[in-house]
Order: sequence, then C-alpha cells, then structure tokens
Amino acid sequence: MRIIHLLVIGVLVLHAEIREQRDAIAALRAEWAKLDAPLRLQGLADRHLALKPLVATQYDSLKNLPERPPSLVKPGDPDPIGAMIQTIDSVAVTGSVPAPEDRQ
Repeated sequence: MRIIHLLVIGVLVLHAEIREQRDAIAALRAEWAKLDAPLRLQGLADRHLALKPLVATQYDSLKNLPERPPSLVKPGDPDPIGAMIQTIDSVAVTGSVPAPEDRQ
C-alpha cells in the first residue's frame, strides 16, 4: 500500500512539473508574439534603419556588368580546390607576408 501511495505522489509531482513547464512555454509564446508583432518591427525599422524606397534608376542593365573572371578550374576536375591552389602564383606576395629578400 505504501508503494502505491508513493507512486501516486510521484505522478502528482510530475503532473505539477508538466503544468509549470506548459505555463512557462505559454508565457514565452505570448512574449514572442508581442516581440514579433509586425507593427512593432516596423516601428523599430523606421527608428533604427535608414531605409529608403527603391527607385527604378538604382538598377543597371546586364550589358554593363563586368566581364566574368577567368576560371581557375577545368571542367570535370576531381579536385577543384587543389587545382585553384596550384594555379595561384607561388611567389605571390600578400599584405600579411613580407616579400622574400635576396640574401646572397
């Protein structure tokens, strides 16, 4: 009889914990709905972003695009990244690596 009594108490405690978790989830959903409200987001965007409406003159035609850069990889190459690394000039100097000096 005592074991059944303990089991019933355990089940009641679990039900209470489940109810608390469901209440917490409901509170979080309500807060998210408030934060995600379109009017609130629009007000924040108006206040903090300097957005302006699009104008048709902002777009350019395709004929004014720059030429496509040369491809460093041959079609069907099994290791495209390795091919790109091999085609890079081996003595290229970057801003982070000092130029090699002739020490003769």
